[in-house]
Amino acid sequence: MPRTVTGIPELLALGSGPDPVDLGHSAWLEITQERVNTFADATDDHQWIHTDPERAATGPFGGAIAHGYLTLSLLIPLWTELLEVEGVGMKVNYGLNKVRFPSPVRVGAKIRAAGTVASVTEVRGGVEVVVDLTVEIDGQNRPACVAQAVYRFYE
Repeated sequence: MPRTVTGIPELLALGSGPDPVDLGHSAWLEITQERVNTFADATDDHQWIHTDPERAATGPFGGAIAHGYLTLSLLIPLWTELLEVEGVGMKVNYGLNKVRFPSPVRVGAKIRAAGTVASVTEVRGGVEVVVDLTVEIDGQNRPACVAQAVYRFYE
């Protein structure tokens, strides 16, 4: 269940303490070959390590893996499980400060997002929230993706 805040004042309160606010974890999401193939079709990236499970089984990862950008794009639905912002006029994904893919995600693996609010600052007409996000892989120590996302919320 996501943490829910209402309006700009409650968003500002998230960034008012000395420590980053832990948003917890999303639910686990299984990465299927169908999802990987659909992403490959959408992006025209049909590299065999993603779309040919038989060949990928003999490759460097021992099986097909998700595209790094697929893992990154899944932060959108996973993020909504961490923080729900109500009472604002507009929500904007403003971008990313940094992104890394420390470990591949094998098809069949489960991932989830963990997040902490790094900062909240006022901008004209609203606030900017910077969130440190980590995509974890079930049963592994190294994360699939580490990103710092920037969101803006306007009145």
